[in-house]
Amino acid sequence: MDRIESLDVLRGFALLGILLVNIIGFGLVSSAFLDPGIYLNPIGGIDYTVWAFVELSSEGAMRTLFSILFGAGVVLFVTGSTAKSGWLHYRRNFWLLVFGLINIYIFLWPGDILVTYALSGFVLWFMRNWKARSLLILATLLILIGSLQNLALKSSLEIARDSAEEMKISINKGQEVSEETAEWAQGWIEFQEDNQSEIDNIPNEVKKRTGSYASAYEYNLKMANDTIYYVIPFFLFLDALMMMVVGMALFKLGILDGGKEIRFYTKMMCIGFLIGLSINAYEVLLITNSNMDIIETNPYFKFTYHFGRLFMGLGYLGLILLLIKKEKLVSLRFRLACVGRMALTNYLMHSVIALFIFTGAGLGLLQKFSWSQLYLFVPLIWVLQLYVSPLWLKYFYFGPVEWLWRMLTYLKIPKMVK
Repeated sequence: MDRIESLDVLRGFALLGILLVNIIGFGLVSSAFLDPGIYLNPIGGIDYTVWAFVELSSEGAMRTLFSILFGAGVVLFVTGSTAKSGWLHYRRNFWLLVFGLINIYIFLWPGDILVTYALSGFVLWFMRNWKARSLLILATLLILIGSLQNLALKSSLEIARDSAEEMKISINKGQEVSEETAEWAQGWIEFQEDNQSEIDNIPNEVKKRTGSYASAYEYNLKMANDTIYYVIPFFLFLDALMMMVVGMALFKLGILDGGKEIRFYTKMMCIGFLIGLSINAYEVLLITNSNMDIIETNPYFKFTYHFGRLFMGLGYLGLILLLIKKEKLVSLRFRLACVGRMALTNYLMHSVIALFIFTGAGLGLLQKFSWSQLYLFVPLIWVLQLYVSPLWLKYFYFGPVEWLWRMLTYLKIPKMVK
């Protein structure tokens, strides 16, 4: 299997895996992502079990895998004997940005990653000729910066919470509260008020998002703007960039094309899963013991978050490449490759399907299913894409959105029908 096919298999696997996380954002209210405790308290039962399984196996890991593959794709596009110009690279990323904005604003999916990927792709051009060692050093630095940012955010909130408790005790005792303590306490009070206002707004959110497309669009507009102006620049850009740089390095080391021996991928899989699952299990334990405290459930408050998702991503890379090397699951491998070749079409299809199932543009079933019940939709969508993608590519050279993307990039109409 050549490197293009191996990348497609990995991309298809990651694309389907991302739905395990995104289905929560599609089918439940927006606060469910960062504050699952509003659904999972009291702890226990099938909903908690499903949440814990996804946290252990998939949350962050599939996005990491997708980012790694995007970084590898940039190297493939702009280097080597078939290297494309910087003009084509930037035009290609500009149109990816447009597709992402359509996904966020028209398909009503504020959890989109295409905008983040397009913006990160603009930066990756400047690292296209770096050696693998330099890329790994940069990736390590970016991961440390992201992890320290998470630690700083969590530490600040813990200080603020302790200050609020201290101020409450002092007031009850009639003691004077220092100005510094009062300022920290005010930060915690505002944080709690913001969280509570989101919870209080849930009935309105459900009403707006399920009323009609117009009302859902209106409600989504604020969330979409928050994604563009706050979430992406402060969290998602660094989140994606660090793993894309890892992907560039792994591609240049000849790892992603299946060029290493079976023993290498076996070690990669075992070490990745051992470390990744250990970190994720530790985080799940902290969350459970805190009774779903939002300071623990928010991934961007965890110092260990980026390490856990990186090693899980490496574990999955090792597993899939090992199966490819051993010529296992040939039929599934072929179908995953087809899903990967149509990754952009299939990713946007997730949003369109969710738009018509959960919002007022269609059935309006938002909040009608429990946490675990939502996962009944996941295998149905997987089967659909695993069967439709090969069927489509039997007759056409590209997925429909891939064809459009290619035409806009090269400014000429590619042959579509075989």
